[in-house]
Amino acid sequence: MWRYVLRRLTGAVVVLFLTTLFVAYAVRLSGDPTVAMFQGGSAPTPDQLAQMRAALGIDRPFWQQYTDFVVGAVQGDMGTSFRTGQPVWAMIVERLPATVMLAVSAMAVAIMISFPLGVAAALRRGQWVDSFSRLLSLFGLSFPNFWLAIMFMLIFAVRLGWFPPSGFDGWRSLVLPAVTLGIILSATLVRLVRSSMLEVLGQPYIETARAKGVPEWRVVVAHGLRNALIPTVTFVGLQFGALLGGTVILEKVFAWPGLGQLALDAVGYRDYPVVQGVVTVLAAVTVLTNLLVDLSYGLLDPRVKVEGGASS
Repeated sequence: MWRYVLRRLTGAVVVLFLTTLFVAYAVRLSGDPTVAMFQGGSAPTPDQLAQMRAALGIDRPFWQQYTDFVVGAVQGDMGTSFRTGQPVWAMIVERLPATVMLAVSAMAVAIMISFPLGVAAALRRGQWVDSFSRLLSLFGLSFPNFWLAIMFMLIFAVRLGWFPPSGFDGWRSLVLPAVTLGIILSATLVRLVRSSMLEVLGQPYIETARAKGVPEWRVVVAHGLRNALIPTVTFVGLQFGALLGGTVILEKVFAWPGLGQLALDAVGYRDYPVVQGVVTVLAAVTVLTNLLVDLSYGLLDPRVKVEGGASS
């Protein structure tokens, strides 16, 4: 067990290294940040640009800049923002709760929609609830999340005035972005729950439980749903990690003060330390989430054991 965890943690370090290396190199291809910093003012002289590059430390070779970032990140120092002059770690800590809140709320909405509907669709295969679940899946997969967000904003914020159209002003501000992301996510999740339940309900032990007189609700919940959770939990875990990094567009649409908007603004200003810091944190959370998902298999199904560094 511990060998498996150690190997996964070692793999996580490698993934983080490659991710940060790629992002550090790619963000430097976007252009010179000193040019963006002088925009709106008088044209800088070559000496001014050179002095600014030296002050920011970007006149050094790439490997030196990346090594300094990695050493600093290990020590809890991700550098200083080129644009604001604030510590990057403090900026991330300030924005991270808003992104986590949005991702958790969206996942809760998706689970509340998908699990009851997916189970009902499997139990009532071919009936109206099954058709409705397919229609919801098709709806969610057919429309891009930014279009759905704009429609919700026009109807529920502008037309009806039930929720704020943008910004962060209490729990009511969370409803529209969370529901938008939740509906998009549930489009895939409901189909997964339905197919998993159909497969499990066709197993011999389900018929045996029914033949023994076990109440139908217990057959569905204790024997069916629990065994159908393994592929579902895998998907939920992977999607939660993706949600944290995939809320960029919706954070922009709803002016949500999260990490996505922080990263998007940083890319526009070529703020290297902020981009690298945000990506590092999101990658670390994603890798940790995947590890927790793998370890949860043994809790959901005792037959699944983690031995010698592999799941069986």
